[in-house]
Order: sequence, then structure tokens, then C-alpha cells
Amino acid sequence: MKTIKNTAVRYVLKTLTLKQILVFIAFFSLLNLKAQTLQSPDGKLKVVVDIPKASYQVYYDNKEVLEASALGLIRSDEDFSKSLILNKVGKTKTVKDQYQMLTAKKSDISYSANETTIFTTSASGKKMNIIFRLSNDGLAFRYVFPGKSKEVLNISKESTTFNFPGNARAWLQPKTESQTGFEHTNPSYEAHYELDIPVDKSSPGPNGWVFPALYQSNGVWVMITEADLGYAYCGTALQQHSPKGEYSINFPQAPEVFKDGKATLNPESTLPWKTPWRILAVGDLKTLMESTLGTDLAQPAVKMKKDFIKPGKASWSWIIEKDNSIVYKDQIRYIDFASEMQWQYCLVDANWDNTIGYDSINILSKYAQSKNVSLLLWYNSAGSWNTVTMTPKGKLLTHADRMQEFAKISAMGVKGIKVDFFAGDGQSMMIYYRDILEDAAKFGLLVNFHGATLPRGLHRTYPNFMTAEAIFGYEMITFGQGSANKEPEHAVMSAMVRNAYDPMDFTPMNLYKIPRINRKTTAAFELATAVVYLSGIQHFAETPQGMEKAPESVKAFLRSIPDYWQDVRYIDGFPGKHYVVARKSGNKWYVAGINGEGVDKELTLDLSFLKGSGGQMYKNGNNAAAEVNIGTEEVMIPQDGKLKVKLVANDGFVFVVGGK
Repeated sequence: MKTIKNTAVRYVLKTLTLKQILVFIAFFSLLNLKAQTLQSPDGKLKVVVDIPKASYQVYYDNKEVLEASALGLIRSDEDFSKSLILNKVGKTKTVKDQYQMLTAKKSDISYSANETTIFTTSASGKKMNIIFRLSNDGLAFRYVFPGKSKEVLNISKESTTFNFPGNARAWLQPKTESQTGFEHTNPSYEAHYELDIPVDKSSPGPNGWVFPALYQSNGVWVMITEADLGYAYCGTALQQHSPKGEYSINFPQAPEVFKDGKATLNPESTLPWKTPWRILAVGDLKTLMESTLGTDLAQPAVKMKKDFIKPGKASWSWIIEKDNSIVYKDQIRYIDFASEMQWQYCLVDANWDNTIGYDSINILSKYAQSKNVSLLLWYNSAGSWNTVTMTPKGKLLTHADRMQEFAKISAMGVKGIKVDFFAGDGQSMMIYYRDILEDAAKFGLLVNFHGATLPRGLHRTYPNFMTAEAIFGYEMITFGQGSANKEPEHAVMSAMVRNAYDPMDFTPMNLYKIPRINRKTTAAFELATAVVYLSGIQHFAETPQGMEKAPESVKAFLRSIPDYWQDVRYIDGFPGKHYVVARKSGNKWYVAGINGEGVDKELTLDLSFLKGSGGQMYKNGNNAAAEVNIGTEEVMIPQDGKLKVKLVANDGFVFVVGGK
């Protein structure tokens, strides 16, 4: 029996017989064995935590969503995955937060949850607390080591699992193998999703499945992700194998590290130490699609000047015209294009330092500023972790390198950087992302990460973090017909899952033509992605000559599309099949939908919050011979709020309506 420090209790024990003492011990043993039931503010979500068994279960509306799933981890000096002793359960308290973002699904965000801390010790007496937060849209938990130590400890395994019933289904993206792909640049979270698969199906490769991960369990939807890694954890995924539907945490593969420094792979830290939040959004699809848990649980914004943080739209030559367009005269065209479209930015891509040069970039930047456009410049992040030769390369590897380079380009009036080809999710690589963001902020530079990992809420922590690729994006569609054929389905999945919490630089919207590719989507589908996808800076995949083919009404729409959104409402959808979302800006709502299937559909949309209002619908046109076949019509929402929208195969629409 552990030492009892309470004097009153010791006095009582002295007065008891041996039999009474044994009963006393048995009573407190039963307390230790008793499972703890936690619940959300509305009472629909319940979590049962059993510390002696190191497990938790999840229920929603009295339906079992997760069967008994494992808790704990293994630290270098102790195994916290078994033989845990429950010391006490803290009093449940209400946690509230209010914050603003310009790169999320809404700009003013409120969070409220019931928080309970469970205090445990290992068999040898070392402390580990488990903090649970339950909100009406899901739950989160993390492990906290409250001790103090100068010794660097490491975690070899996180034992956390997500144990779904055998009849549950999954929608998941495989994590590509490290050091595979173009110039050994994987993993970069670029793969097609596997849809509606059994929960015991293994990932095609040993690097597992990426977050967010979507499931349906007993009629309830669940989306799993993580946030608030800090400096002391690696990015994680789900392991390749999920026997009987039980998914385990997967640490990165050995090459996923920053090799030009301390190449830390798995988590290591001194004490105190806290692990990332394990987040599960739980409910119907509307709950998941409107949830902000991925940023609610992220580290709040660090201190930085905010006047330079301006989301917007960008022209970009490389996506369609590729390497040969990264020359002075073509960048002048794309600056003029951005200016004509009233877009704020023009992205100059790889090898600009050789094909244009710093001196001419300075001239270009001044020209762009005269047109109310700012330049964004591409950089190769790579040190020795891959074989990419594109330049500028090696300019961001150290703090001193970054300060010198950022000072130079910011003096030219450059407003942002796109950094490409990261190595993966090791702890040292995750630190590298943060170091770039911190140093860029000192010079008023916005940041876009490509060939990169999932942001995991990092855009809340660093408001200058505008967007990240981390998706099988539009450039892949331009490379091969097979990817173009899968675009409609993949677009729905990308919007609903990858884009659920974090900005996504899919680089969407080609309205006219892709060289050597037969695009499978309608032009109206492409236009809709400008609203459906969320990105702090939206880099559009259209050329100046392609935009000339578009109707004037479409050009006017793309000039006026908002730079960020104030609110969101999920309207309709199903993973991989179709998705309709409404986004608010000012007194207008932009309702946009995409059909991910090659069949015609008629959707009945519940727009009762806008009933009686009217606006302009952009949809598939009636002129099949038109080079950009998008038509417009004035539409009124009936008084019952039910609006019928017809979509042909792989089609889309945007409906701009005045709000109430």
C-alpha cells in the first residue's frame, strides 16, 4: 500500500482492528479500479476511462463509437502503458477560449469544453497525468509529465490506440514511404484516399495512414487528428496494420529528420513535458465539417506584428506553363494578370535565382508594387535529406542563413516565401518548420510550405503561416491523365478531410485547358473549388490566356471573391461523392458545391437560414461549344428554404446570396 500522508487517516487506522484495516484497504482498492465517466457539456458524448486497464471507451448518443482503446506510452526510464495507479481524479472544470484567425473556416472562433485531469503514477511511483477535454463536437486528451529533470528522456512508443468496432468503415490517405518519389522527396502527404474501406484493412505501405483520418462507427462519424506538438514531439500517423479495427500511433521512419543539425527522430525532452493532443471530432457530418477542434487545441498565437498578415489570391505561372515560364518576361505577364484580376500576389517559382536573378527580382518586385501586387518567392528547403537540385537551395538551413536571406528579399518588397521539399515528420524536422516561421515573421514574410507535412494547427500559432500543400494537388493533375480522371472524387475528399482544420494549397481552378490533359471536371466544378477549398493564399491554376476565355461575369466573381471567411455552414455531402458548403463574408453567403461522381444528380439543399433571399448562381452553361462553359442566373430560395440544384457528372456550382 502506498504511503498515506494524511494525518487524520493515519489516526483512524491506529484505532482499527486488523480486519477493519483490510476492509479499509479493499475499499480504496475498489476506488482505484472504478472507471471514470466523463461527458461533454450537452451530455451526448461520454468517455469511460479505466486507469488500471489503461484504457478508454467512447460513446455518442449511447452508441459505442470506440471499444476499449489503449492509453499510455513507453518512456526511456519507465513504462507508462501498464500497471498504472490512479491517484486521484481532478474536479471537472469548464475551459473556454475565444480567438481570431484569417486562415480558418471562420474568423471568430469560440471553444468550450469540460476538462478533467486524471493523476496517475507508474508502478515505481513516477507521475503521469492524463488531461481529457470533452466539447460538444468531440474529445481530446494528452499526457503530461509534471516532474522536473535536466536529463533528456525519450519516448520509444506511444501506446495510444483507437479501437473501432469491426463493422466500422474508414476513409484514409496512405502515408508515402520516406525517400521514395521524385528525387527522394517523400513523404509529402501526397496520395489518393482509399474510400469506405474495412477498418482492418492495412495501409499499402509500412508508413501507415496520415491524419486527419475519417471513420463511420455505428452510424456516428469520427475524425482523428493531432495538435500542439510544440518543440518536443514528432509528427505522428496511424500504423500500417489495424488488427480487428484497432489503430495505433505510428512514429516517423528513420530518414524523416533534419540532417543538417541534431537529427532527432522520435520525441525527446527534459521534464516537465507534455505530448500533443489526440483529437477526435465525433457526431454527424455537419458537426465534423463545422468543427474547429484542430485549432481549438493548437498552441495560441505567438507574439508578432500582425499588420503584414494579409490573406488573398495569387497568380502562378508554373502550375500550367512549368519551368520555362520562370523568366522575367513571363513573370511580367503574370504580375499584370494578378493586377487585372485584382489579386494581391504573384508567385515566382523554382530556379528564379538563376533564370531571373536577384537584381531582376528586385526590379520585378518594384514593378509589381506599382501594380498593387506583391511577389512571393520559391525556396528549396532541402539540405542533405533529398537529391533535389532546384534553387535557391541551402539558404534557410540555419538561423543566420535565414536572417541574411529574409533581410535581402524583404528589402526588395517581397511579401512571402514558398518553401518546398521537406523530409517528413521527425522531431527535428518539425522544429525546422517552426524556426522558418519565426524568422520569417521578423521580416514580415508570409509562409507557404510545399512538399510538406500536415500543419496540425500550426497556422494558429504562427499567423504568418498562410497555407501548406500536404495533398495530392493540382500539379499532379497536370502531370498525368490518371490523376485527372480521379480529380472529382479526390477533390471532395480533400475538401472534407485534408482541409477540415488546416489551410490547403491545392492550387485549384483551371477553367480553360491543361496541356496534354483531358480534364474530367466542368468549368463550374473548377470555379466552385475557389470557395470549397480553404487556403490563406489561394494560388489559382489558370493562365492569363485561359482567363481571357472566361465570361465577364466569372472574371468579376474572381475579382471580388473574399480573402477570408467569417463563418461556415455545412450544407450537404458524403465523402468522395459530393460536398456542399456555405461560407460567409460580410452580408453575403457563398454556397458552393462539387459533384465527385460521374453521374448526374439533383440535390435538395436546406438553405432555410437564407429562405426568401436571392442571388446569382454560377453553374454549368448551356453552350457546349463555349471554351469556358459557365452560365449565370438569378435564383430565389423558396420560403421553405429548400433549393433544388441539378448537377451533371463531375459538375459544380457557386451561389452568391445576400444573407440575413
